[in-house]
Amino acid sequence: MKTSGFFFFVLFLIQGWHSSFETNNPIHFSFPPQSTQTDRMAPLRFVLFLLFSLSASSTLLFPLQPTTTSHPPLHLLRVSSNRSTTRFHHHHHHRPLPLSPGSDYTLPLSVGQPPLTQTIPVYLDTASDLVWLPCSPFECILCENKPPSLSHFDPKHSPSLPVPCDSPACSAAHSRTPSRDLCAAAGCSLDDLETCSCSQHCPTFYYAYADGSLLASLLSDRLPLSPHHSFVFGCARSTLAEPIGVAGLGQGPLSLPAQLPPSPSRSFSYCLPVQHAVGNAQGAGRPGPLILGRSPPVQGFAYTPMLHNPRRPYFYYVGLDAVHVGQRRIAAPPELRRLDRKGGGGLVVDSGSTFTVLPPGFRRKIVSEFERGVGFERAKWVEDETGMGPCYYMRTATKDVEERSRFNKIGALWIPKVGFQFKGNVTLDLPTDNYFMRFDVRGRERVGCLLLLGGSQEERGGPAGILGNYQQQNFEVVYDTEGKRLGFAPRQCTDLWDDLHA
Repeated sequence: MKTSGFFFFVLFLIQGWHSSFETNNPIHFSFPPQSTQTDRMAPLRFVLFLLFSLSASSTLLFPLQPTTTSHPPLHLLRVSSNRSTTRFHHHHHHRPLPLSPGSDYTLPLSVGQPPLTQTIPVYLDTASDLVWLPCSPFECILCENKPPSLSHFDPKHSPSLPVPCDSPACSAAHSRTPSRDLCAAAGCSLDDLETCSCSQHCPTFYYAYADGSLLASLLSDRLPLSPHHSFVFGCARSTLAEPIGVAGLGQGPLSLPAQLPPSPSRSFSYCLPVQHAVGNAQGAGRPGPLILGRSPPVQGFAYTPMLHNPRRPYFYYVGLDAVHVGQRRIAAPPELRRLDRKGGGGLVVDSGSTFTVLPPGFRRKIVSEFERGVGFERAKWVEDETGMGPCYYMRTATKDVEERSRFNKIGALWIPKVGFQFKGNVTLDLPTDNYFMRFDVRGRERVGCLLLLGGSQEERGGPAGILGNYQQQNFEVVYDTEGKRLGFAPRQCTDLWDDLHA
């Protein structure tokens, strides 16, 4: 990281990016961040800490770019709402769901040492624990209507080596199948199996999604920015409805963070820039940062504990205590606050799901309170077209002056404030664009929709809810895997990338 722009960054933080962190008081984060007089040196300490933590050689910085689409807003909302709820349902069955354009984030993943480095765009997914790349020659079945990968990994032009059948990575790729079974399937003799001297490669593995799948071999190489540590990934030559690879950041041994060196940290953070497929295009085209090896900061962040789930150890769970609408606190049901003995419940933090999904009864209470504060006419036909709701015609509505502290202002319009309260008395006051999307329909009519979805009443045994990427926009989210906690801090993600990458 260069020092260009550093003093402007410090001045920016001093002017508005500091918060009070008294351990016995509730912590509220709003956007834009609100200044306090508690600790005037906190912003400077935070910047110095950030520079120090990013100076370590094993810290990797990647640009995160929202995928683009030419679909109209109504179609995009329909697709995004459908796949958010479908992904939620399939989380109950231990299966991740393939990601789709227009709602997710990609990063360029470079594999191999110069001059043989190859860079492949992949999706970011915290609910997956596998890294895989499309490999040449590559065949994707039923991919006619999906955007193709811009490049494929070519093992012939790489020193990548096949992973042996008796390695822990091979067992992990095959759902923890014992190594001897894998080596027997790979063609090892009985004598080699008994003497643990088999030299066969890890067999091809099958990885299934809800509406797609892939066959891949397991390869080992090195990342250019971490040349002294091996990196294992799936090399897929044949997929079903999966044209683009995935960088899994979940809690598994084959995930990207798990394969980093332990110093300074296997923790990581990302800051998701605003998606611009619908609405305001300000900042479009500029990325936000993914920081691997991120030493968990102290200043500027509020932390909520992760919930450990031995039944689904690859997910990142947190407890949601309440949702604030206006000035009313709506308590979350018990299944969102904790995990039960069978591993059900909790809120999964998922970068691959677009919108937040909550239990239907809880969501109805939130919608009812939101409705009380909105003076707009319902756009029922938009709700039918998109699967979102409630949706409104964005025409002028007035609120009493004494009530306006409960609202966010959009031009001349007022929208009830929404915030998530997590375990540890940490409340994130969401920017309006994170929970209320506005767009034009029929060429001239402006409408807006609440971006919180309801799950199925019949679902049991899996996550009670999902925190989607749309609600995480313009927050830096730190996954402190050693401290078993998740941290949040409000940011302008594109500006943060510019400062870190300057």
